[in-house]
Amino acid sequence: HAKCADKYTIIRSIAHTFNDHGGGSKRVMTGRIPNTPTETVNDSPAVCTIVAKMRENLKLGLPNCISVVDGGRAGVDTYAQGAAYLGRGYAPFIVDGDPSSPKFQVKNIGLEQEMAQRLDDRFALLRGIEKVRREADTNPTLRTMSGHYERAFDLLTSTQARHAFDLSKETIALRERYGRNAWGQRALMARRLVEAGCSFVTVVMENPNINGCFYNWDTHAVNHDNFSDMKLRLPVYDKAITALVEDLHERGLTKKVLLVVTGEFGRSPKISKADGGAKGMRYGREHWPQSMSVLVCGGGMKHGQVVGSTDKLGTHPHDNHLTPNDLWATVYKHLEIDPHTNLYDQQNRPVAILPFGEPIRELL
Repeated sequence: HAKCADKYTIIRSIAHTFNDHGGGSKRVMTGRIPNTPTETVNDSPAVCTIVAKMRENLKLGLPNCISVVDGGRAGVDTYAQGAAYLGRGYAPFIVDGDPSSPKFQVKNIGLEQEMAQRLDDRFALLRGIEKVRREADTNPTLRTMSGHYERAFDLLTSTQARHAFDLSKETIALRERYGRNAWGQRALMARRLVEAGCSFVTVVMENPNINGCFYNWDTHAVNHDNFSDMKLRLPVYDKAITALVEDLHERGLTKKVLLVVTGEFGRSPKISKADGGAKGMRYGREHWPQSMSVLVCGGGMKHGQVVGSTDKLGTHPHDNHLTPNDLWATVYKHLEIDPHTNLYDQQNRPVAILPFGEPIRELL
């Protein structure tokens, strides 16, 4: 990161008040104050699903919203990526598993030649059934399903999708630069997907699959020793993120693509301790939404700067106090989506895309 710090910006003064993984994930992923402080089932649509809704007319042979995650973590509710009242048709297309594995496959794309005609016939019948159902039912959630089937069919028959997901199209040297592991290859896949036209890709970097490393970033001392864990985890992270940053610059994608690297909250400045038994004392850090750092790159924005600061103990923003909504207002501006646009919930009530927040002026 230090070697390419002129190519990205760090925002240091974003904060919110939800200390639980579930509440923090909902707060960050939706840009709204969640109804409950725990659990990850959204009561408001995740930003990625709103982007899918607002860009649903784009026909690129790819989903507008894709999420690449660990195997067994494919539910949209795992990371608060649900579409809530928008309906399942706008949920992200999930790619689960390790793209660095020789056995990795992206499910539900491509068709064998002999299956195409049969699927086309069945799809025509399904469209007829859905038409009758829509005429008989005014539920807005159900009304999204026709578009969902259309997009599923397009994906199954799309050569663009097969090509965009195919990492073998990249040079060995570039794949090595990203890292031959799940995080590195997911980041490379994300670059291929946005280059092909996908509007929003979420890359989950949770489990680095390294012997001796904890499953995720939950750095409590009761879970593991944070210092030992980071010696294993951070080199993988450092390589994958900086490869993506440099790749976006080298390919001239930094106007088209805006990269955001974030978690659901920060970690406490104060170090916690726990008895690790035979392994001795363990040291860690707790959840800390009161201040968090976010990396951004691209979007035609200014690089090589630090936006905002924390107090001398790193506990709270000192200047330029921002919220996740300011971050999303910046993202929406890049995507040319007006955050004051109204969507409509299940009772057909108007709901603004973003209830508050302004684009971060230092980035513009």
